[in-house]
Amino acid sequence: MKNNMKTVVLLGSLAGLMVVAGNLLGGRTGAIFGLGFAVLMNMGSYWFSDKIALKMSRARPVSSAEAPELYNSVRRLTQRAGLPMPSLHLIPSEQPNAFATGRNPSHAAVAVTEGILRILTPEELEGVLAHELAHVQNRDILIASVAATIAGAISFLATMARWGAMFGGGRDDDDHPGGIAGVLVASIVAPLAAMIMQMAVSRSREFQADARGAQIAGRPQGLSSALRKLEVASQRIPMAVNPSAAPMFIVNPLRGAWAKNASRLFSTHPPTEERIRRLDEIAARTGFPA
Repeated sequence: MKNNMKTVVLLGSLAGLMVVAGNLLGGRTGAIFGLGFAVLMNMGSYWFSDKIALKMSRARPVSSAEAPELYNSVRRLTQRAGLPMPSLHLIPSEQPNAFATGRNPSHAAVAVTEGILRILTPEELEGVLAHELAHVQNRDILIASVAATIAGAISFLATMARWGAMFGGGRDDDDHPGGIAGVLVASIVAPLAAMIMQMAVSRSREFQADARGAQIAGRPQGLSSALRKLEVASQRIPMAVNPSAAPMFIVNPLRGAWAKNASRLFSTHPPTEERIRRLDEIAARTGFPA
């Protein structure tokens, strides 16, 4: 409940920031344009986010004949969760990782890398798959897509405003309430605030998917053990992935030195040790089998 409320507040703040940014950058007209732009972008993300995500990760559909164990595991977990069977996809990467996408449970897809199938035990893989199915059940993919779309739209508006202020002159009038100085400041602060909010949405949904995934799998130990392996492997094995797609994966696929030292405000994922600690607490509190 706490994570759900946090997500609602953050998404509302993002939408509000979109309107405020539009107002600061273009007055009442800019606010209306910002709101309209956010609505259009959200509609686009609702219908096409799954196709875009799969294409960006170079995932290809995989049949039950190609990966029978994967299919059997997902089918068993979807029956436990009361979900339709998603389409399954394979990502040509040695880094062990996975993500889910799709606007709702009836149009969902789960993608895993070749590497994850090689290093995880069946119990660990089920923990990861249950986590991804929890994202599907909680509609986290849609929430994350909306957050990313609004943040991207704010960045786009800010870039256009900077160009307009620098090359179109800065009039302190009703269309630009803050004048050229206000436009430049807003065009820098708004995208930064939007990115921080987007990352916070991503982190809160990961915790909730871990908890629900433990319920679907029947035990949290498989997922916690998998997270330990994935954390180490993601730092050792590179993965070619678009940075905008990084928040979808179960662990951050972009693990350079900058990622280790980055502030938690700008992290797409919660610290893995914190996720494992919470899973251990769930096991102790609920009496999941060891």
